[in-house]
Amino acid sequence: MPGSPLACPTMVKVYSISLVIGVLGLLVVILGGAIADNSGHPDKDPGDRIGRGGRMVIGALVGFGMGGLSAEFAPQDFTWQVALALGVLGGVGAALWVRYASRSVQDG
Repeated sequence: MPGSPLACPTMVKVYSISLVIGVLGLLVVILGGAIADNSGHPDKDPGDRIGRGGRMVIGALVGFGMGGLSAEFAPQDFTWQVALALGVLGGVGAALWVRYASRSVQDG
């Protein structure tokens, strides 16, 4: 319904783009790492080259996209502001999880 504070199609596009960019980054890190390791060039592993901060950004993009889309399409009638807050919460949670999960990985 036009003018409804519940639906915000623009934000759905933002969440979708964030999710696609994050998933593409995740694929590059996973597949690039496998290719670098199998070809005998572990120094060219994209996961190591972008460091912990880059991995956290990828996690944040995926978490923000998934959290926002989940909130927008939830059966509850969340306003777009609540959906945005849940998306941000998902992004922060995903970034913190990546930081925790990669705590034993030596960067650089």
